[in-house]
Amino acid sequence: MAEAVDKPRVRVPAIYQAVPKATTEGEPHDGPWVVSNPDGVLPAVWGKFWNYWQMDYDPIAAATNAVVEACVQAYAQTIAQCPGDHWQADGKGGRKRVTNSALSRILKEPNDYQSRSDFTLNLVRDLYLTGNTYHLARRNSRFEVDELHPFDPRQSNPLVGKESAIFYELAGNTVLEGGVDRSFMSRGANNTKFLAPARDVLHVKLECENGNPLVGIPPIRHASTAIAAQAAIGAQLVNFFRNMNRPPGVVETELNLTKEQVTELRKRINDAWRGIDNLGGGPPILTNGMKFHGIAMSAKEAEVSNALKVTQDEIFMVFGIPKAILGLADVGTFSSTEALMQFWLARGLGFAINHIEVALDQFFGLKGWPDDYVEFDTRALLRVAYKDRIEALVRGVQGGVFAPNEARNSEELPNAPYGDEPRVQQQVVPLSAWAKTEPQTPAPPSSPPAAPEPEEKPEEKTLDFAAFYAGVEDHDVRRNAIQ
Repeated sequence: MAEAVDKPRVRVPAIYQAVPKATTEGEPHDGPWVVSNPDGVLPAVWGKFWNYWQMDYDPIAAATNAVVEACVQAYAQTIAQCPGDHWQADGKGGRKRVTNSALSRILKEPNDYQSRSDFTLNLVRDLYLTGNTYHLARRNSRFEVDELHPFDPRQSNPLVGKESAIFYELAGNTVLEGGVDRSFMSRGANNTKFLAPARDVLHVKLECENGNPLVGIPPIRHASTAIAAQAAIGAQLVNFFRNMNRPPGVVETELNLTKEQVTELRKRINDAWRGIDNLGGGPPILTNGMKFHGIAMSAKEAEVSNALKVTQDEIFMVFGIPKAILGLADVGTFSSTEALMQFWLARGLGFAINHIEVALDQFFGLKGWPDDYVEFDTRALLRVAYKDRIEALVRGVQGGVFAPNEARNSEELPNAPYGDEPRVQQQVVPLSAWAKTEPQTPAPPSSPPAAPEPEEKPEEKTLDFAAFYAGVEDHDVRRNAIQ
């Protein structure tokens, strides 16, 4: 049961206020102004008339702007694709997934009428359209958060009670306001909003105003001029192509026409030719030497498309979204889809994801990264980039970062035998291995090889001339023996 608060001494201002703020309280300042009821942006020209609403001037609703809506949907739909998990450090340099905590249950089923994707989609959408998002916690008998219920940030706001206690006035949930269960909430003093202490409200906010850390402001406040210009340019284009029910030209004649005749001629031409609203009147027929001269689009009007592009770039810059994400630029400037997503993660998407993760950590009383924290898995964004994903896993396994089974499990494949241990190639050794290797004793120098023994030559047989001449041997026998 929420504690009652009597006459809060400080009331947090409404989400939308006039910007920029005056330097001195009470001094007027130039527009554009962000107004409420209805919510939107009031250009400076319209705001100069105190009865602007009687002049058919309405505040420009930021949500109806196509560029703003595209940027908001890009953040909301992208983050909604990333599943969230509760992680804890395992004390060994790694981490383990927690599946039995209140946070893990909330991340999978936040309440009875929203899926995980619905919850995240609307949370991010409210955050970037209004700068705030409010969710009321319903607790179980163990005082654990059992459900989170969203409320309209335009109808909800924080309050500061006695002794700086923070409470929230919440409204804009048709399920809870319809009488499903109000036992865990208390009515406010005005009997129109529910009052809850800060410990039971998940409040995610963007950057805050000076001196007011309880209310965030949306990015569209910084792009109010570009949004107003978009609306003005769009209205000009519509009026040009609709032709404002007037023919695109003038009628020339040498006749002296009276005022009544000119009025009658203009009325007949307008009745016959009504631009795109022509319902069969057909073009006018001119007589008595009258000539029709069409008016072509001027060079200034031709530059409208360039001005429209400039305002679009300003809105993209405020939201931190590369145009390639929305298909308005060539993706070829990035080497791959992964490079494009990495650029957006570094520019704006990474902040949005981390900002929501930290808010959940604080609400659920976690220590935060790296001990006990929430993490949205951005690998889901590469689900369609199959080639890039597989190449990254292959390099991770070959480099010893992942075990083969870890890579297989990330692709929802079963474990393979002997695949639970990371592995590297045999030649990959640390530099310290060379210092631990014992020096080898050099081998003694080998003796020079012995000289080869000379080959024995066959004994030469010579002729004994003395005996020959003495007649001891017969000349022919001796000759044959030598041969």
